[in-house]
Amino acid sequence: MPIGPGWVDWLGDPVGIQKRLDWPRDGVLFDVRENAFWPEEWGERPTEVEEALPAARERLRTVPVLVPIYSHRFMPAAPAPAGGPVFSVYQTDVIYYGSDLASYFQREFFNTADRKSSPLRIEFWSDLAEGRWI
Repeated sequence: MPIGPGWVDWLGDPVGIQKRLDWPRDGVLFDVRENAFWPEEWGERPTEVEEALPAARERLRTVPVLVPIYSHRFMPAAPAPAGGPVFSVYQTDVIYYGSDLASYFQREFFNTADRKSSPLRIEFWSDLAEGRWI
C-alpha cells in the first residue's frame, strides 16, 4: 500500500479512515446546507435547512459508497462493476478523473491522457460528474 501525504493509511487511525470514507457524502450535505443543492429526484426540498439535512442524509444512504484512493480521488466500493471510474470529489463538484483505476494512475502520476471515451456510469456520482444537477 502506498503511504505518505494524500494516501489513506488503511492500517492506521480508524477515525481518520472513517473521515475519508465520509468525505464525499459530507461534501454533498455541505452543499445541501450552504448552496441549496437538491436533485429533483429527491422530491420537493424542505423549506428549512434543519429539515432538508436529515432528508438529504436519508437519500444519501442509498447512494453508492466511494472509497478514497488518493487525496480527494475516489472509486465506487464493492459491489461495483469491474473497471469502475475514479472520481475527483469536492462537495458536489465531481469529475471523472479516470475511466478506471489504471487510467487514473496514468493521469494522476504520469500525466497521460485517458484513452477510454466513456466511463461506466455510477448512480448519483456520474450524474454529478456529467453536470446533471448543476
